[in-house]
Amino acid sequence: MSTTGEGLALRATTPQEAAARSLRMSFTMHGIGAADGIAIGPAHLVSYETLEVAQYLVPAGEVDNERRRFLTALATVREELAELRRSIPPQAPSEFGAFIDVHQMILADATLSLAPLDLIAARQCNAEWALKLQLDHLLEQFDAIDDPYLRERKGDVLQVVERVMKALLGRPGYVPPMLPAALRPILVAHDLSPADMVQFRQHPFAGFLTDLGSSTSHTAIVARSLNIPAIVALHRARELIRENDQLIIDGRLGVVIVNPDPAVLAEYRLRQEAMGIERAKLQRLATTPAATLDSVDVALLANIEGPEDIAEVRENGGRGVGLFRTEFLFMNRDELPGEDEQFEAYRAAIQAMDGLPVTIRTLDVGADKTLRGQGRSSANPALGLRAIRYCLADPPLFHTQLRALLRAASCGQLNILVPMLSTRHELSQTLEAIARARRSLVEEGVTVPEVPIGGMVEVPATAIALDMFLRELDFLSIGTNDLIQYTLAIDRTDDAVAHLYDPLHPAVLSLIADVVARANRARVPVALCGEMAGDVDLTRLLLGLGLRQLSMHPAFLLEVKQRILKSELASITPIVRRVLRARDPEQIRRLVERLNA
Repeated sequence: MSTTGEGLALRATTPQEAAARSLRMSFTMHGIGAADGIAIGPAHLVSYETLEVAQYLVPAGEVDNERRRFLTALATVREELAELRRSIPPQAPSEFGAFIDVHQMILADATLSLAPLDLIAARQCNAEWALKLQLDHLLEQFDAIDDPYLRERKGDVLQVVERVMKALLGRPGYVPPMLPAALRPILVAHDLSPADMVQFRQHPFAGFLTDLGSSTSHTAIVARSLNIPAIVALHRARELIRENDQLIIDGRLGVVIVNPDPAVLAEYRLRQEAMGIERAKLQRLATTPAATLDSVDVALLANIEGPEDIAEVRENGGRGVGLFRTEFLFMNRDELPGEDEQFEAYRAAIQAMDGLPVTIRTLDVGADKTLRGQGRSSANPALGLRAIRYCLADPPLFHTQLRALLRAASCGQLNILVPMLSTRHELSQTLEAIARARRSLVEEGVTVPEVPIGGMVEVPATAIALDMFLRELDFLSIGTNDLIQYTLAIDRTDDAVAHLYDPLHPAVLSLIADVVARANRARVPVALCGEMAGDVDLTRLLLGLGLRQLSMHPAFLLEVKQRILKSELASITPIVRRVLRARDPEQIRRLVERLNA
């Protein structure tokens, strides 16, 4: 995707245009809701173009000049990306910098920076054609990748190549001018690159629509981090929507209404206003303890990806961190973080929580999360070398992380959480690795306090054979995202079967209930940290299953707390018992609706 000055020129709508718009047909489009909320505003189309590339023969005496022209284009794009990196505001989400870093690494990779030079010399072709040939070769390799998340990353390569191509053609990347805040347009594009998102962050867009993308696409990730309504995978939005069309985005339903009639527009404005009022009311609950009407306390914790997320946790009244995903310290970089760098990140998070518990999960890579230069091919990565299996297969990497964690333990209340344990052997190896890291620090004179060690329940085998883990671990955390995936044999990143991903499946609920009951009998604390924890429609169900610790994205904390404050455990429990006895999915859903009545 590229932008042009013409495509980004926003101006006020004239009376004639307003009259013309009133005659435009109203229609609805459906996509994937990437970020919740309602946005209303005029469409602003970001222009994009397919760069036509001609092939021509370069005289032998001009080959060196052609190679230099290609190197100059690389330098131009390198400076564009560096300028984007420098322009990122300090308060911007960490994803922005990471995305720019990815594009800089792609640009520096020999497959793009050196291979075209060889093609120019070997074929005596122009730089544009050499770059196109190399791009075609790379795209074939991406298309052969089975993993849908990795296959989607070819979009990053396309976006970097387009920047170089535009530099070769004398059309360097365009930085849009500041738009009037009063317009609050909705951005409509075929696709958006991370670099575009960084540029657009300074503009007052009300929401985003794209033809391409998925719930794991960069656009979706950034939209969620900005808390801006967004819908992806609309397929033909850029083609069918016209500049200044009136749009309504319903991020929860994944619906776009184009040129709504006055009644629909008025209804959505009321909904939008009500949501704003509700958010303001919820903020008053930040300091209120989470407890049911019959005085049952519930610990609401937050899932974070780095220390920079702690401010939002504190603002929304989080009583600790239930899941610090350390893999984001390792991704989008050529070199692994050293012990000191990891220690500083863990210390920053622990100290920022000011005595509240911080549960840090050891490295969880594999499946859809890979480390640069550390990839291992697997026919089915979700069932391959991932999470604790990956760490145990790389003792130096694991040892470094464990030392950093244990050093940080003296800074506050740290818990260490181990992902995807499934066998006694894995558990024994993990505990021995922790003991070994502790001994190495003690030998250096470092004081290491006792640190609770917990395990994630993400595999059905772990839930079924829970007793052997209860005897060895200090706490448990149920990771419902993977537990559902493995229980129902569904790849949740595969759109073809995503509709089968069901948190209310009887098998899933039976496993969760059994884990909670057995942990409670053994007096081992148990939390739930998957997407189910942040779904307010499931809050009462989870309370009825016996859960008293829920960990979720910080944005969901206050809404879940409000539901807890309006709940009475005595009335919830009998209905939840009926849910567990039910085997018909429709009956289960009716009972859950009754819980929330």
